[in-house]
Amino acid sequence: MNLNYVRLALYGLLFLLAFILFNLWQKEHPSQVLASARTSILAPEETPAGMKVENATLPSSSPVMGMTTPTLVSNDLVQIKTDVIDATIDLKGGNLIKVQLPAYPESLQAPHRPYQLLSFEPDSLYIAQSGIRSVIPPHVPVSYRTTQSHFELMPGQNALKVVLQGRNAQGIDFTKTYTFARQRYVISVEVVANNVSSQAWDGQAYEQLLRKKAETKTGITSAFLFNPFIGAAYSTQDHPYQKINFKKMASSNLDLTTNQGWVAMLEHYFLSAWIPTAGEKVQLYTQTEDNLYSIGMLSTPQHIMPGQKMTQQATLYAGPLITHDLKSIAPHLDLTVDYGWLWIISEALFWLLNKIHSVIGNWGWSIVMVTILVKALFYRLSASSYRSMAAMRAIQPKIQALRERYGDDKQKLSQAMMEIYRKEKVNPLGGCLPMLVQIPVFLALYWVLFASVELRQAPFILWIRDLSTPDPYYVLPILMGLSMLIQQKLSPPPPDPTQAKVMMLMPLVLTLFFLNFPAGLVLYWVVNNTLSILQQVYITRRLSKHTVKTPRG
Repeated sequence: MNLNYVRLALYGLLFLLAFILFNLWQKEHPSQVLASARTSILAPEETPAGMKVENATLPSSSPVMGMTTPTLVSNDLVQIKTDVIDATIDLKGGNLIKVQLPAYPESLQAPHRPYQLLSFEPDSLYIAQSGIRSVIPPHVPVSYRTTQSHFELMPGQNALKVVLQGRNAQGIDFTKTYTFARQRYVISVEVVANNVSSQAWDGQAYEQLLRKKAETKTGITSAFLFNPFIGAAYSTQDHPYQKINFKKMASSNLDLTTNQGWVAMLEHYFLSAWIPTAGEKVQLYTQTEDNLYSIGMLSTPQHIMPGQKMTQQATLYAGPLITHDLKSIAPHLDLTVDYGWLWIISEALFWLLNKIHSVIGNWGWSIVMVTILVKALFYRLSASSYRSMAAMRAIQPKIQALRERYGDDKQKLSQAMMEIYRKEKVNPLGGCLPMLVQIPVFLALYWVLFASVELRQAPFILWIRDLSTPDPYYVLPILMGLSMLIQQKLSPPPPDPTQAKVMMLMPLVLTLFFLNFPAGLVLYWVVNNTLSILQQVYITRRLSKHTVKTPRG
């Protein structure tokens, strides 16, 4: 039995190290396999077949690369306010250069400051561009005008249209219309090019997301704590949800054509994405220039004769990563809510959490209820394990007698111990099963807390104001450590004093690890341990009473 404890501790630490290294590797090599599994489509882990990544052959050049420095932003700005979005449009180019989300505070310390998704600040440039450009360079942005500088969605109004009008140097009139909807983060964008000149004109529509590189933490600690993916992503009918980090964007350009897809920029909890008209053939591309990273779409060029018009329509999503909303917008867009390699369990847990939350209205108590339900699901397995542990405790005197009898003869000792296990019908590793079963649930819940914007800044009780961040006073980690210590006291100890001391350190080691874990995850572990203690005490007492009533003769 002594070796089993040592092996269990070593296996646990080995698993922890492998898990840390795997997540560190995943940051440098964003996995494409998970999205394929979730859509039952096999896709290669690296570059999709047929995708050109060197010397990308974009027609002419990127629509706005070379004109994307922060000084491009003009003083002619239009402010838009809806019930869920505060936006700013720059009339030079007619692009969205700022989007704030009032329903999502920037932080608990700044509850009245809305989260800013798009920004025209030089140090955090992140904008959404679109339009119809001339196929032949130079690509000069259109200067638009509008009837007012402030638009607001009024009570009783379900949609808000912002119409911009302009003309380029070739005599092409442009009308660009943004349509914002109540309670939605979807923005419809339509651009119409009207050739009122006397010459034919070749135009090409584009949509692009452009941002400066965002720095992320590195190192073993951040690898274990799942720092969010920040970078670009795209999807096609053959290769759903492919992530591209900034490093890969800088080393090679994406260039592929699709009839169904989208492009996006991702960050923790939030997303911006351009979605073309359904069935439209578009060319997806990425480019990097002067620490600016872009991903976008180009439509097929059109030859517009005098008196003719060209119309381009697309959809921009700029908001939180809410699965059920994203599913309705575009195929595979919901995969951007990334639950990692345990996504099946994570999605089931979130579904259950969400159902419970819709009734009780508190995510913390929802986690408690889910923990109880999971514990009930594995009640019989846990009961069998605790009976095995009680039996192990009962035969400890016999095991100790064997150690004294055989001394250093490990072979004979092992044989004698196995014989006792067989006669007493005891499984020495039976007590490990509940822990092994909990690991996938534990990790899946971590991903739910980490990736679900619904739990961002979600309060529980008293001092716990955000279940997705660590307990500020470490109360829950300490309670978790104490509960593990109690569990150890209830379990049969290793006969060897040295090994017993090593095992006594495990609650302390895990408590230190849990200090920086999300409070919601530690809450799950505390509740689970508490239920385990109650169940173990109950079963042990029942077995004791049964032994007293029916003693062995």
